[in-house]
Amino acid sequence: MAVTTMIGAKIHRREDPRLVSGHGRFVDDMTRPGMVHMAVVRSPLAHAKIRSIDPSDASKAPGVHAVYTYADFKDHIAGGLPVSASFVAEKKQVPNQFPIAHDEVVYQGEPVAVVIAGERYQAADAALLVQVDYDPLPAVMNLDKAMRPGGPTAHSGAPDNIGWELTYSPDSPEAFQEAEVVVRERILQQRLFPIAMEGRGLVAEYDGYDKRLTLWTSSQVPHFIRLFVGTACGLAESQVRVIAGPDVGGAFGSKIRPYPEEYLACIASKLAARPVKWTEGRSENLVATTHGRGQIFDIEVGAKKDGTLVALKVTQFLDIGAYQGVFGAFQAVACLLSGGAYRWKHIAARTVGVLTNKTSTDPYRGAGRPEATHLVERAVDLVAREIGMDPVDVRRKNFATEFPFTNNFGLTYDSGNYAKALDKALDLAGYQDLRREQEALRRQGRYLGIGLSTWIEICGLGPSAATAPAAGVALVESSQVRIHPTGGVSVYVGTHSHGQSHDTTFAQLVADTLGVPYDSIEIRHGDTAEGPAFGYGTYGSRSLAVGGMSVRKSCLKVIDKAKKLAAHVLEAAEDDIVFEQGRFTVKGSPENSKSIGEIAFASYGAGLPEGMEQGLEAVSYFDPPNFTWPFGAHVCVVEVDPETGAVDMRKYIAVDDCGNVINPMIVDGQIVGGIVQGIAQALYEEVVYDDESGQLKTGTLLDYLVPTANEIPAMVLDKTLTPSPTNELGVKGIGEAGTIAASAAVINAICDALSPFGIKHVDMPASPDRLWKQIQLAKRASGDGKEARQ
Repeated sequence: MAVTTMIGAKIHRREDPRLVSGHGRFVDDMTRPGMVHMAVVRSPLAHAKIRSIDPSDASKAPGVHAVYTYADFKDHIAGGLPVSASFVAEKKQVPNQFPIAHDEVVYQGEPVAVVIAGERYQAADAALLVQVDYDPLPAVMNLDKAMRPGGPTAHSGAPDNIGWELTYSPDSPEAFQEAEVVVRERILQQRLFPIAMEGRGLVAEYDGYDKRLTLWTSSQVPHFIRLFVGTACGLAESQVRVIAGPDVGGAFGSKIRPYPEEYLACIASKLAARPVKWTEGRSENLVATTHGRGQIFDIEVGAKKDGTLVALKVTQFLDIGAYQGVFGAFQAVACLLSGGAYRWKHIAARTVGVLTNKTSTDPYRGAGRPEATHLVERAVDLVAREIGMDPVDVRRKNFATEFPFTNNFGLTYDSGNYAKALDKALDLAGYQDLRREQEALRRQGRYLGIGLSTWIEICGLGPSAATAPAAGVALVESSQVRIHPTGGVSVYVGTHSHGQSHDTTFAQLVADTLGVPYDSIEIRHGDTAEGPAFGYGTYGSRSLAVGGMSVRKSCLKVIDKAKKLAAHVLEAAEDDIVFEQGRFTVKGSPENSKSIGEIAFASYGAGLPEGMEQGLEAVSYFDPPNFTWPFGAHVCVVEVDPETGAVDMRKYIAVDDCGNVINPMIVDGQIVGGIVQGIAQALYEEVVYDDESGQLKTGTLLDYLVPTANEIPAMVLDKTLTPSPTNELGVKGIGEAGTIAASAAVINAICDALSPFGIKHVDMPASPDRLWKQIQLAKRASGDGKEARQ
């Protein structure tokens, strides 16, 4: 494509002045005439039978309009929440998740009643007066116990707790026969809270006269919400308008699906004949919004003593929670990407989804790809240590080097140069100097560690052939570009921005393609009443590679029509018209030209070419031929204090490759944010339940340790540039890259630091107390690390 000053320019986000000056508008800022508030009465128990619900006291509380239970909703909501096939088409059991519990609760926080009142505090106070009599049942909380035959089940009457069990590729003892060394490890991916800055919230307004529903909700997929919620509530899509926002304050995958509160508020609005508002509190958010990760991987790695990777065996045990997440099985993609950036003779992979009495897990930033990267990057380091080889050399020896590269599961990596990214990262880190420093410090009883992560990612979710069977609809993307009579441009996109900077980058793309002023472009998204029939949303780093290409296609359609009209206006043959920098010019006659604005004005007038309709606009859907595959190399340097277990992160270097870059400033911001989330998982964050009672122990942000800027080191960022051949823009995607890479780099660094003690593996989060205990145990066997100082 032609490159102008807009593509690749470091332009400040034009969203920022509005947002940082307090002019953003979120769902909680909204009010409607006659609006009432909804509070949700939630189960305090992880598993129990409901004997009775007595709403009488709550119904008499000040300001209360109504208290609704299952009996009020059962005739208005068909079925339950949807469950997609994702990467596990055949599931063993899918418990129906009706939006409100009937006679049994299966996780702490499950809705059992809703209170509708004039003010939010009135609804909250009255919710405390709803009397629910529970008969507690055993809570299934531990994955190993949950899989034992004959044990308690997460749902009464269920045959067992196995939600799915799928072998993608069977074990191959023959492959391991070639291995000269075999290492095994169990790797924990702890549960995490997504912690978007804005929790969930909604306003539902049902018009009983016109039978139309308008739903404002903090979602990243408004069209899917309209599809799922409208259908379940007995409404055609033409009767339902869903608006994401007005603004949405982050999601990280947790707002990719419909939630029970959306169904309940819509029907409550219908029953109460008033707009109903619900705003999630933070503690409520921690039990009612889906969690991420929650997985255990058992891995077995076979290699030759020269560092050649031979065979990998992976078993994923995934904590589904009480109900199958709408896209929960997407996380099984970790199995299909477990080979990472490397060539393997064979990979055996199996996934097991296990039902427990916890909040459901669903996609969280990266969804399956951080898990895959973590396991394979740990595997490579374990092999390197076993054979006494530098982990850099093991990586270099096994990188995929010829592209397109097809991995063991038939996925085709579009382009890459993994060694180049690694070399650049090592140069920036001063790798050889660090190794010398490490050796010197160990003689002083100090423990420096250097960790690597050479990551890859599948993103740009969209090829219809791959996604339609998994999601039900093909995850292509749509756009509409409209040039108004005086030259202003409105662009409607099917992706949704909740922090990704679409207003800026899509405007750069349109300005570049149409040659119009950047400030004349308006980007609109998130409203199902505008633009094309269906937008597929933002997730999986797909907005630019799929949605951006759709915008590009619509712009080109507009130019194509405008070119025909320009030829008519300039009285020239269409083949003689050249379009450049927003002007149509007759070849060899530069004085005969018209701007695209002038042609736009003409398109709304009379005297158009025969058969041409008025207006200058176009709609496009883009179906990419393949996924895109960004990659990179991260280096983390830590020093671990063996007396306290504290980790001092000294350096973090990230060299990433997301193909062509539209706005480097925004790419850097995405990478930094992602790395912070990866560091948070590696060192700080963990959702903890009581194993017996099922009570959430980390139910506030005082108990769940989200790091601040003080815990995050300054980062060194750089890039290589390997365009994707799968789209004209040559872009790949970067929104999840930092999160995918970082946890492995940090944990590899800690394991490297503690290797003199004989410590081979550390689980996440590598908190000081966990490390201290592990060091104390290891010291007894390692002679206090003295051998490293000899």
